[in-house]
Amino acid sequence: MPDMTLTERACRILETTGATEKAALSRAAAVEFREDPAMEIGNAPPPDRPGRPGQPELLHPAKMPRRRGGTPTARAALLHAVLHIELNAIDLAWDMVARFTSHNLPRDFYEDWVKIGDEEAKHFTLLADRLADLGFAYGDFPAHDGLWEAAYETRNDLAARLAIVPMVLEARGLDVTPAMIERFAKIGDDKSAGVLKIILKEEIGHVATGGRWFRFICERNHLDARLTWQALVRKNFKGLLKPPFNEEARESAGLPPQFYQPLAAKPFQKQTKNGKF
Repeated sequence: MPDMTLTERACRILETTGATEKAALSRAAAVEFREDPAMEIGNAPPPDRPGRPGQPELLHPAKMPRRRGGTPTARAALLHAVLHIELNAIDLAWDMVARFTSHNLPRDFYEDWVKIGDEEAKHFTLLADRLADLGFAYGDFPAHDGLWEAAYETRNDLAARLAIVPMVLEARGLDVTPAMIERFAKIGDDKSAGVLKIILKEEIGHVATGGRWFRFICERNHLDARLTWQALVRKNFKGLLKPPFNEEARESAGLPPQFYQPLAAKPFQKQTKNGKF
């Protein structure tokens, strides 16, 4: 993509409909940006919705089928759900690059999100290859559009985007991925478990990046980061945050319990016959 600004590259990735092509363009653009420190950021406006292939069918989250069992199909369905998240994550990273150019952000901001776009594309490719090993491909199972809906709702507010996407939705991945790794390991699928371990390690860094830039915005505007984050989550996120939390991974990502615990749902407790818990 010669003679293009960074935001023009971002828009090209966002507008690409093919999932595999989108991932390849993401990785290529990251290399070009790293190798050209003089590349202009530009100000190309991103689309409100990214390009998508004709499949998978997008369902409401409540209508998504349950993914249980250890059959190849059940394993593939679970991996496909993560694969769909990673495709969204590619677009979320490049949308962050292109959407907020009017905020007078340092070049480090763009370097961070280009790096994340590169890593999300790597995750997509690793999962797509593993899915192919099991005889399936992206689009073979239904998916939902919750991640991009959150991005659309925060398209006009950088602080809200950082608060919701990396610090709530991607942080949720830190909570649920260890159980998926254990599930695959128990049935002897070490290849799938290994891919998820790579993703978990790098997603800690993505949550940390979101938190670091959220604090940057708060400091620049003389705002308390914890209180501001909680207010933005209450405003822009439906419902309470779901425990249990992977406190160790969240702490590593710079997201301490005093941020999220006040917004957490109470853990479910089973009632005994005499009415006591």
